[in-house]
Amino acid sequence: MVTMTGGSALIAALAAHEIDTVFGIPGTHNLAAYAAMPEHGIRHILPRHEQGAGYAADGFARSTGRVGVVLTTTGPAILNACAAASQAYSDSIPVLFISPGMPLDHPGRGNGLLHEVRDQSGAMEAILGTSIRVTSVAEIPLAVAQCFALMTSGRPRPAHLEIPLDLLDASGDVTLVPLQPPAAQVPHERAVESAAGMLSAAHTPLMIVGGGARGASGAVQQIAERLGAPVLASTNGKGILPEDHPLALGAGAQHPAAVQAVAEADAILAVGTELAPADWWLGVPDIGDRLVRIDVDGSSISTNAIPAHGLVGDADIALRALAELLGPAPTPAGATQRAASISAAMDAEARIEGAPWLELMDAISAVLPRTGIVAADNAMVSYYGGVCHLPVYRPNGFLFPTGGGTLGFGLPAGIGAKLANPDDAVIVLQGDGGSMFTINELAMAAEARIALPVVIVDNGGYGEIRNEMADRENPVHAVALGRPDFPALARSLGCHGVFAESPEQVSYILQQALTADRPTVIHIYENSRAATHMVKEHSS
Repeated sequence: MVTMTGGSALIAALAAHEIDTVFGIPGTHNLAAYAAMPEHGIRHILPRHEQGAGYAADGFARSTGRVGVVLTTTGPAILNACAAASQAYSDSIPVLFISPGMPLDHPGRGNGLLHEVRDQSGAMEAILGTSIRVTSVAEIPLAVAQCFALMTSGRPRPAHLEIPLDLLDASGDVTLVPLQPPAAQVPHERAVESAAGMLSAAHTPLMIVGGGARGASGAVQQIAERLGAPVLASTNGKGILPEDHPLALGAGAQHPAAVQAVAEADAILAVGTELAPADWWLGVPDIGDRLVRIDVDGSSISTNAIPAHGLVGDADIALRALAELLGPAPTPAGATQRAASISAAMDAEARIEGAPWLELMDAISAVLPRTGIVAADNAMVSYYGGVCHLPVYRPNGFLFPTGGGTLGFGLPAGIGAKLANPDDAVIVLQGDGGSMFTINELAMAAEARIALPVVIVDNGGYGEIRNEMADRENPVHAVALGRPDFPALARSLGCHGVFAESPEQVSYILQQALTADRPTVIHIYENSRAATHMVKEHSS
């Protein structure tokens, strides 16, 4: 037990949980925590907005599996991070959001104190499900440990920790709580046996893997090869099975060929996926009594589809238990040909849908190493182009805001991923509309001096919404954004900035940007239906 301030107790507790990087912005109410960072070897990364801090911490966590940490000040600052908190919750990413709160003796109806919010902790709990407000300096290390336990046990989720601002400067006796590795969740033995029996009898099995299988890449491949099962990935499951494996179908559950593959399978093994409508644009297929499902979250195992056999447990443990019962066997004859046939059908549909972006995806693929990471924003170039046409060969190699569907994610998430993986190539892929949500974070990237190519594909505005308006035969308005000079803006914020005339030129610039002395913005105009109409409509 040692005596320290609440700010020191917070930072010491984070260090005890192996946190070495914090994203945040100092403010009047959190300075005691900032004062303690150098003593405990915490690296601080300064974004230009709290939403950027949240997305950067998400990219840090999403690309590594480690907890990301955001530290804001009170009131508007933590509320600025709410969109990022909601996105982390939607995609099951462990990010700890920390903020001061009103003092312990603050009047219940308020008195106009700076940054006052009526129920800050309640607001965060409504978004995240977990917000812990401490009531003493001694409680701070315990609360940090409780947040880590909640974030890393079972299904990963973000959490919020609120420390009354008067406690950050107050002193108290503190006992640090050591890091406790979460216990692995083992599925019930009888459930594994019954699932193995169903799978071993299948003639046309199919696997569907989501983000919950990121830590089970080797076991996914082992089971796929043993069953001869083609592997369809959700967007968050992209790269869990390397996409050049003969059984890999990649992502693209939105296509009719993927739905047809589900219909033709006599057994389906779904691992770590919600089977969410955000992936299945045509609606989640009726899987009926053909489904074996593995999920660490017992409350989610029947979401969107009720399994014939549900295995509640860690994906890697459950798959390896299945593999032991199934035993060794060669990949069934015809399995790779069946996978190739499904893949070809999916690719044909995807190439029609993604035609405007195919050359650019090829140009990026030619440069991106197998260990590379793409941080993609919620833009047409990403969900029509990147999801299906950028091959990924590693788990956590394609970072994309799926369920929440936020804009502005790509750039700060890419910064977080690059800071967490400094030896790996990281490329940001975004549209022009989403870029303007967090373009200020180019300054954060420039200050960090990271080699980060940022590809901005410009269709003149909110292209998807423009097309939806036109398809509904509504008046088309409020979607054109003009065409900012992104390279000039990048240079003004301390980055390199280049306009690319063609996808081939993008490939050349990317090669230079991946080893540059600072971030590089690569601006290219999109040749698409939306872009063509947007330019005409804006000019008229």
